[in-house]
Amino acid sequence: MAFRERRESDELKIFRLLNYRSVLPSKEKLFYANLEKGFKGEVMFDQLTEGLDPNKFLILNDLLLETNSTTFQIDSFLISQGTHFPCEVKNFEGDFYYKTDQFFAMNDTVIQNPLDQIKKSDTLLLQFLQKKKYSISLKSNVFFVNPSFTLYQAPQDKPIIYPTQLAKYFEKLNKRSSILTDDHYRLAEDLVKEHKTISPYTRLPQYDYYQLKKGPSCMLCHSFAVSFDGTIFTCHSCGCLENVDDAILRAVGELQLLIPDIKITTNLIFEWFKVIESRKQIRRILKKHYQIIGLRHATYYK
Repeated sequence: MAFRERRESDELKIFRLLNYRSVLPSKEKLFYANLEKGFKGEVMFDQLTEGLDPNKFLILNDLLLETNSTTFQIDSFLISQGTHFPCEVKNFEGDFYYKTDQFFAMNDTVIQNPLDQIKKSDTLLLQFLQKKKYSISLKSNVFFVNPSFTLYQAPQDKPIIYPTQLAKYFEKLNKRSSILTDDHYRLAEDLVKEHKTISPYTRLPQYDYYQLKKGPSCMLCHSFAVSFDGTIFTCHSCGCLENVDDAILRAVGELQLLIPDIKITTNLIFEWFKVIESRKQIRRILKKHYQIIGLRHATYYK
């Protein structure tokens, strides 16, 4: 188990909601697809690090740190005796080539160089740690996790781990001598404490409540082919069942994520679902799970 588990970012969650409750422009749709693909690659990487000996390694995922007014991200950070391992995870798919210290797609499009990314993040991480009075050794690598990734003219002297090398790399890493001490746990705790929950790089499209498609959606496949019998929502696309309490709580969470300053009212949820005929049923569920603010027509839930 990781010392800090990976979580879906609010940016990804919001884009996912907007993807099926609105019509995303092609540019934003591509950006969203890349977010999903990137997170999928990180989850694939996590499956590899789960095999590391917890007595030798502390695993911190998805760190967002700041030093000298500059924010930087580390996909995964492996703490061990002697050397620590920042990991940059890439889920590139298809064929690429390497030339003159740069990555290219096969159509000659220049790709952002992940080696430049780890060089920059290493510098910032060392500055961050020096301010905390830590003196440590780092060994960073770029991990390409997609088995369909190929890099032609691949450099032999760069800190890159290719898909076919992943299993052997972690097998070898797991065999290295490492004894965790209180200092290692203190470092991990400091990094988690300094983690930033809001990224300055978050990029969301403009939208408002009235642009969003209303109606119940499946919690698994997000289909709107959902019926309601008074207590249970049934998805006719994947067969998923969800009781009304859970569906309303999920809807409240989604609305608050999409529009943080929105006031949750009985009428709002009634309008959002469209198929729940009883406002009294909605009111009962909201009263059960949330604090009532205000009186009569000014009532909302928090």
